[in-house]
Amino acid sequence: MLQRLVEQLTRGHALSDEQVILAVGHLVGEQVSAAGKADFLGALATKGETVGEIAAFARELRARSVHPPLDPETRSREILDVCGTGGDRLGTFNISTTVAIIAAAAGVTVAKHGNRAITSQAGSADVLEALGVKIDWEPDEAARSLREHQFAFFFAPKYHPAFKNITPARKLCAERGQRTIFNFLGPLLNPARPSAQLIGVPRAELCEPIARVLQSLGVRRGMVVSGQVPGFAFPVSGPKADDPNAMTFLDELSTLGDNTIAEFYQEHGFTISNLSPEQFPLQPAVLADLVGGDCETNAAIIRRLLQNEDRGPKRDAVLLNTAAALLVAGKAKSLVEGWERALALVESGQAEAKLRELVAASAA
Repeated sequence: MLQRLVEQLTRGHALSDEQVILAVGHLVGEQVSAAGKADFLGALATKGETVGEIAAFARELRARSVHPPLDPETRSREILDVCGTGGDRLGTFNISTTVAIIAAAAGVTVAKHGNRAITSQAGSADVLEALGVKIDWEPDEAARSLREHQFAFFFAPKYHPAFKNITPARKLCAERGQRTIFNFLGPLLNPARPSAQLIGVPRAELCEPIARVLQSLGVRRGMVVSGQVPGFAFPVSGPKADDPNAMTFLDELSTLGDNTIAEFYQEHGFTISNLSPEQFPLQPAVLADLVGGDCETNAAIIRRLLQNEDRGPKRDAVLLNTAAALLVAGKAKSLVEGWERALALVESGQAEAKLRELVAASAA
């Protein structure tokens, strides 16, 4: 079945909703080899996923997930998820995870959905674990943490048990240097069903389609962003500043170049815009200033940022992305206001206090 779909995709023909349902059944099953699944995922990515295909995959996989028992009061809040899709291959530290903690300190209810590293050195699960935050709550425990501490991590393997049969194919695709639809799907499969989402994608042309998918899934407030990194190309060995005319993109808002933003809100329509970082008090920076390492290295970076010890370009990147998160969550009326509030949360110690609270709750 998957081989027939590979042939269809190779001819450039999109999958129907019914074909997506069949494909998901084979991907989560055990009958098809990892190589066969990787071939399918690679063919889909090479063709280019349509809005309809991404939405159909998301709906089918969401239907198969474990749903945490959120109480009516928690459900009535604006629930935020913030994450990059991965796949930009730039090796930055865990910006979105840092943003999530600061947003929780601002009183936002943050349902962080994520996994261990697949295409990077340290995924959100890895770095939170290194920080001392529990990542493998049972569904009822995660619901309680979300209610009482405005933060819970929803560890993807616990909520998507069928994914264990997809992981080998994803790893094989990563070894081949091939991204997959799951880079897009991760943020769309949050079992807490967030009402507000900030998603970073590694190509500017993905902003609008992923935002359209979010709308179709019922998200009330959404922003999808991609940030420029001028002067970088990708040889086999990794990013290299060898071409001043080259351009690649972060799956975050960039402090290094212009940003493409697709956003929508219940009270306003769908808009696509360009944001220049020159609007903010940024320090001169290059990509190397934002690079991280393994989970312990990135945990140390996050601690220094939340303790207001690192006031360099990494903090600028965090403040800009937190500004967007607060805007999407309805806690700021503009990016400038969001930046100022994020800065105050860090400088006042509230952001660090939220991390300590989450670590203490994890140890209880």
